[in-house]
Amino acid sequence: MKMSKLIYFWVVCCIYGTVLTIASGCKSGGNKKVFTGDESLTSGLIHISVDESFKPIIDSQIKVFSSLFPQAKVIPQYKSEAECLKDLLNDSIRMVIVTRGLSEEEVNTLKDTLGFAPSWGKVASDAIAVIVNNKAKDSLFDMSDIRSLMEGTSGYKLNPVLDGKKATSTIRFMIDSVLKGRSLAPDIAGADSSVGVINYVASHENAIGFVGVSWIGNPDDKQQLAFLNSVKVASIQSTNDKEKYIKPYQANIATKRYPMVRGLYYIVKENFSGLGRGFTNFLQGEKGQLIFYRAYLVPSKMDFTLRNAEIKE
Repeated sequence: MKMSKLIYFWVVCCIYGTVLTIASGCKSGGNKKVFTGDESLTSGLIHISVDESFKPIIDSQIKVFSSLFPQAKVIPQYKSEAECLKDLLNDSIRMVIVTRGLSEEEVNTLKDTLGFAPSWGKVASDAIAVIVNNKAKDSLFDMSDIRSLMEGTSGYKLNPVLDGKKATSTIRFMIDSVLKGRSLAPDIAGADSSVGVINYVASHENAIGFVGVSWIGNPDDKQQLAFLNSVKVASIQSTNDKEKYIKPYQANIATKRYPMVRGLYYIVKENFSGLGRGFTNFLQGEKGQLIFYRAYLVPSKMDFTLRNAEIKE
């Protein structure tokens, strides 16, 4: 009899504790997102690593995705491209967004490590914009000028500043695509972020900076409009008409008339229908592609119509 009463007591305690837990969860729910632990294409929790060059546009993508799917939480970590790629071996990171895809060797290495091949693809194109101080006398450059600035042999009295000292996608582009494998000049300044580049150029008359167009290409964004008021976007010699100097507008990026164009890629480490694949589907779908379009990048999965128009540079 005593044993029966004891068992009954513990059963009651367990039930009471469960009820309190559920009630507490309901009270604290409010605006807080609740996750059941069951992940799907549109629910769950995922940490992703993103090239810092694309923070404005990826923040916008996550904001819309989360509003459409309240049970989904995408937590981005913004860092250099090299650090993002290292995170492919980090168990807590299942998706990275960078400016290049994977080589066959990298795919095979990850396949051996993970047991399956990660998926990757291009979702948009952007460009590296050149910015100068508002008081700068020179704002027209050709690629030989950019190359000499990166090598430290330029006749311009301009001090280049990039978004870091090493391992960023901008630095990789300069070394691979502009210098064709040669090293950067050792005295090139490195800011701690793209915002740092913009602020440095805004406060130094002889500075010339290089940032992703995602930071200064959208005049409808209040923060970017403030950036555009503090610096000038330089014009670069067109690839198809040496008499014209153009800015990194969408049409110039789409046609590659602007010479410093690069892609934006996702890499997902999932062999199931998880949130990483769900967010990837969103980026490639109509809504995600429209967000890229409205942010003045060039969507890679959406038709892009070009019309003849005169633009005063």
